Amino acid sequence: MRFANIERHGTSAVALITEEGRAVLLSALAPWLEGWTFPPASTDELIAAPQKVKEITEAWQRAAAEGAELVTEDEVTFLPAVLNPGKLICIGLNYKRHAEETGMPLPEKPVVFGKFADSLTAHGSVVPYPKATRRLDYEAELAIVIGRTAVNVTEEEALDYVFGYCCANDLSARDLQGQSSQWLLGKTGEGFAPLGPFIVPAGEIPDPNALKIGTRVNGIIVQDSHTSDMIFSCRELISFLSQHMKLRPGDVILTGTPEGVILGKPKEERVWLKPGDEMTIFVEGLGELTNVIGD
Repeated sequence: MRFANIERHGTSAVALITEEGRAVLLSALAPWLEGWTFPPASTDELIAAPQKVKEITEAWQRAAAEGAELVTEDEVTFLPAVLNPGKLICIGLNYKRHAEETGMPLPEKPVVFGKFADSLTAHGSVVPYPKATRRLDYEAELAIVIGRTAVNVTEEEALDYVFGYCCANDLSARDLQGQSSQWLLGKTGEGFAPLGPFIVPAGEIPDPNALKIGTRVNGIIVQDSHTSDMIFSCRELISFLSQHMKLRPGDVILTGTPEGVILGKPKEERVWLKPGDEMTIFVEGLGELTNVIGD
């Protein structure tokens, strides 16, 4: 199952995204969803009622078994995979080879920073090129979507608090990021947090630290790595963060980027993102997240 926020007639709706990329509105499953007066209007509502995922899955299976011809939409306008996360938490320097390429020591504890939620944007959107930077960089990331309130959870139980996973791009203005010891200014520009195209429920990703991850820019692979290279695993990150803050349903954790970013190249080889560049983030099992840099 893959759940996406899409725009339809000017409002958001939740859709199942098929393997062919078509969108099936949850409302189309109403005949097979007993007791549902209104389906969730966004993934935010679905995250708040995770038991509905099982109901939707069973309804989808019943509809398929009956040979139902559900109306699908081929041309879909995506919205961010989570519309209103309470927290957008980012982890820095969380891949061994990425820390090595940037000449930074491996952190002893997770490096935690944040992005503002209004930096979110969707698959297929244009990210405005900021006038204040000339060093714009991509960062492929695996995003964790929290599904249950988590406080002081152990590593062993940490993944039980996950609703699902999706692709993310931690866009970074490196010249702004390096102006002070705080990275926020370089991390939270308009559209600096593409998230999507859809959420895959946690039950379909047995081990989030066993996935291929990478980036293509203008069709050329520039990041090609594996989430097993994380310094702190997804279990460790959720447990660590829950010791310091209450994680709530809909909170999103960006788990760090692997090697291959522009910042990690020798200075003479750095070619920063420019208007017109197309970025595609891919994570095994989670689809592909594509955005273009605008003017």
